[in-house]
Amino acid sequence: MLTTQWGAGRVFRSLFKVLAAGALATSASGAMADADCHVGVYRLTDGRVVDIAPSEGPTLRWRMFDGETGALALQPNGSWISTFGWTGRPDGRKISFSGCGGGLLNFDGMLGERIPLKVTETSLEDHGVKLLGRLLLPPGQGRVPILVLLHGAEHDSAREFNFLQRLLPAEGVGAFVYDKRGTGGSGGQYTQDYPTLAADAVAALKEARRLAGPRAGRLGYQGPSQGGWVAPLAAKSAAVDFVIVSFGLAVSPLAEERESIEHDVRSHVPGAAGVRAAADFADAIEQVATSNFREGFDRLALVRQRYGREPWFKHIGGGFARFLLDTPDAEIREEGPPLINGINLNYDPMPVLRSLNVPQLWVIGGKDRDAAPYETARRLRQLRSAGRPITVLIYPQAEHGMTEFEMRDGERISTRYSPGYFRMLRDFALHGSLKNAARHSGDQ
Repeated sequence: MLTTQWGAGRVFRSLFKVLAAGALATSASGAMADADCHVGVYRLTDGRVVDIAPSEGPTLRWRMFDGETGALALQPNGSWISTFGWTGRPDGRKISFSGCGGGLLNFDGMLGERIPLKVTETSLEDHGVKLLGRLLLPPGQGRVPILVLLHGAEHDSAREFNFLQRLLPAEGVGAFVYDKRGTGGSGGQYTQDYPTLAADAVAALKEARRLAGPRAGRLGYQGPSQGGWVAPLAAKSAAVDFVIVSFGLAVSPLAEERESIEHDVRSHVPGAAGVRAAADFADAIEQVATSNFREGFDRLALVRQRYGREPWFKHIGGGFARFLLDTPDAEIREEGPPLINGINLNYDPMPVLRSLNVPQLWVIGGKDRDAAPYETARRLRQLRSAGRPITVLIYPQAEHGMTEFEMRDGERISTRYSPGYFRMLRDFALHGSLKNAARHSGDQ
């Protein structure tokens, strides 16, 4: 049953009528000014959970726990119209909110109420750098597992944009989120040095445990993308109960780049010609990157000259290959080094993974082009066969970010998160294992 925070049934029924009719008292300009106050997680009358998050530009984004999502665009009458996934195509849903502080929404005819999470803002310090963080716990007083949410290579504020900080507590799992150094409200210089980021993660877990006090149950890390190198490294120094890696890798950054290039080239060029072309690309890219973007430009020019007119040339992606192929040499020398920014391109995660004894869940997108999954999946299965407590789940239709997609003019356009992905994060945090992993994924 949906309970209200107002206590007066008459007031609630009145607000329900307003929301059900889709009519808001605010103007469009007022609604846009108040958009941030709608950010939160809501439970609908049918029990479903929907998160409302800030998005790029003057929009919001909704996400269901089952993985459905859409962008919200404000209409002149103050209501919001939803578009399907990231396609920009209307999906027919209409959403409206009560005024700021009201805590109600109408989601396509279904009433929802904001879930009153327990939120504690904090700051922590690691090696003289101040990091801003936030602990979010489910309502109540009982012990709950807590996920410390790590970061990929993004520069955005995780406290603003990481929606898992609300979606997981709505399902009984606490979350600690923080802006990594050099982003959002945190101090220090932005870096991609894994030991430095791992030390910050250790400090974050310590702060999460302190703030949660007696409510702290099992504690673990969730490391997405680049965080897949950081989370196991941090777990070596912190007393964690589990680690989740989402669309991360068990190979070096250089091996990641080479595997992604090979995938892209050989998807278009079969046989020996594809093998040869992939090696040409990967060798040239590697020489430039490992020289800190100071050498190897003659070899890069030969690759551009040899393959630049091929129709598949534009489909070569990788982590920084596209940048090198499209950018004049002078700009590469200037703009290339900040792309690396502390990354040890030859970092080998396997020694850490071989020695880590805490339960790990690795979730992989079967169609991930940014972090090609093949060698990572093979290595993880070898580790599991050797007795490491590793669970590997592959979502066959997912790309990087665990989103599924449709094709438009040769480009991938994300439509939703893979069904079961969020549930899997919750269940592993709750239990440290997936008793029925098959219901989460098509492969293990």
